Amino acid sequence: MTSQPPVSPGRIVAIGGAEDKTSDLEILKRVFELAPVANAEVAVIASASGIPDQILPAYQAAFERLGASRVHALDIQDRKQAADPGNVQLIHQSGVIFFTGGDQLRLTNVIGGSAVLNAIRERLMAGAVVAGTSAGAAALPSTMIYNGASADALRKGSVNMTSGLGFIDYLIIDSHFLERGRFSRLMQVGATNPEYLGVGLGEDAGVIVHPNRVLEAIGPKHVIIIDSRNLARSNIADLSMGEPVAVENMILHAMVSGHGFDIEARRYLVADELKALLADNQ
Repeated sequence: MTSQPPVSPGRIVAIGGAEDKTSDLEILKRVFELAPVANAEVAVIASASGIPDQILPAYQAAFERLGASRVHALDIQDRKQAADPGNVQLIHQSGVIFFTGGDQLRLTNVIGGSAVLNAIRERLMAGAVVAGTSAGAAALPSTMIYNGASADALRKGSVNMTSGLGFIDYLIIDSHFLERGRFSRLMQVGATNPEYLGVGLGEDAGVIVHPNRVLEAIGPKHVIIIDSRNLARSNIADLSMGEPVAVENMILHAMVSGHGFDIEARRYLVADELKALLADNQ
């Protein structure tokens, strides 16, 4: 893989779902702290959710508790709303843009190619934080999983992928990863294209994607990395649909909070190494 340019001046945060919204708010606090100085406005986008009336108030309360000056609860449920100048303006005002969970295909269908999505990209390049949880996390990269069995996904054709929102390349994010046993989903992704790095997020766990393409694990649970770049062999190209896939030499890492991973170097970083690498890129 050729070296990629920095992601953006802003940070991207992917969360595995079921993050604490009522107690210590550990992950949401980190998201809020990454906002640009003097911009404490937050936009919460519930396009992925089928129950926005239940989800938006919980995030509004959590971010207000963290010190947000304003929380814009954006129930953008169709493409007309995704083109609305008022919604675009609220995005431009915000230092944090947060995608809720739900269905990532609904999210990309509603805001893909829209004025709202263009505004979010502009804000990210200007230093704002773009974060998502569950389906909102899965949709952040250029390519996303949108369907696939959890228990027996290491079969040709059992994992469906399509274009995501395009905030970061060469990463596939899967949420609720440990709780739903989704290891074989990311293993098939790696067998299909070893260039992609698989990131499996446990619930109440997340990663910050820093501008130098270094991942930082956050939250009390695990982040799993599945690295297929040095894959030795796989039979996936020779199989019929539904047949079991064989893989050789796929590497797995389990990260905890404060540890990291260098996407380009494919290198695990313990806490001291991560701090040094991030300090060098301030």
